[in-house]
Amino acid sequence: MDEFRSKGGLKAAKVAIIANCILTILNIAVGILSGSYALISEGAHTLSDVATSIIAYVGFQVGQKPADEDHPIGHGRAEAISGLLIVVFLAIISYEIITGAFDKIFNPELITIPDTYAAIMAIVGIIVNLRISTYIINVGKEINSPAIVADGKHQKTDIFSSVAVLIGVIVSNMGYPILDPIVGLIIGILIIKTAYEIAKENIDNIMGKLPSEDLIKEIEQIANKVTNTNTAHDIKVDYMGSYALVSLHVELDGNMTLNESHKIAHKVQESIVNEIPIVKSAIVHTCPLGLEYNHEQEIDK
Repeated sequence: MDEFRSKGGLKAAKVAIIANCILTILNIAVGILSGSYALISEGAHTLSDVATSIIAYVGFQVGQKPADEDHPIGHGRAEAISGLLIVVFLAIISYEIITGAFDKIFNPELITIPDTYAAIMAIVGIIVNLRISTYIINVGKEINSPAIVADGKHQKTDIFSSVAVLIGVIVSNMGYPILDPIVGLIIGILIIKTAYEIAKENIDNIMGKLPSEDLIKEIEQIANKVTNTNTAHDIKVDYMGSYALVSLHVELDGNMTLNESHKIAHKVQESIVNEIPIVKSAIVHTCPLGLEYNHEQEIDK
């Protein structure tokens, strides 16, 4: 599984970096030649895609490292941290684009009307970004990598940016050149929106937010199937980004021997880890059947 994730992450990073390097050069070159500030802004945005793909892959690789003495539960949260580094990078890029756009809006003499080459480049950008972003997000979900998914979502904003550039070029040539820097402003705002969404998702990840309620139900069903009871409870999931750690309680016959209850607890643990790919380890606490006590207590009484 780790080898599969590693190969998938590397392939997604390579595709993103190569495609975005080509788009960056074309967007900026065509933007300068055609006189489109919106397209130059999109080039700057695409350049940020190269950097964020590198950041995402580095975070992915660190997150793959096994547990060690200093990190006994692994390095999974490195992926979420790399997602937050992407947010910082996006904030800087959006600031530069937005301030540049305002400069042209308040100084119309700086505006030039973009020619048809800008429109052609925008169409190329739409097609390439649609294919690349879909591919990266799908790979990220398949290998369960928050960093790769965040990078794919960042890439996806370029589709809307390219559409905005295309509309801006068309309307500018209809006699409204002010729309070109306005489109640049819109691109900057779209980047901020993407940054917010990535930040929220990765902060939730670091804070250990539950991936889904369905995961709790699945853990409960597996535990109850092993114990032949309906008593799995107090299930807690510590989400580490690419994997999760689980703890839960199961009720067993209080007359069981310690050996018997120990074997059942291990069977529950093995079943959960084997049947749910996202779960890396599980800890099972056994309780005498029917015993009532406060689970909020740190120590059972």
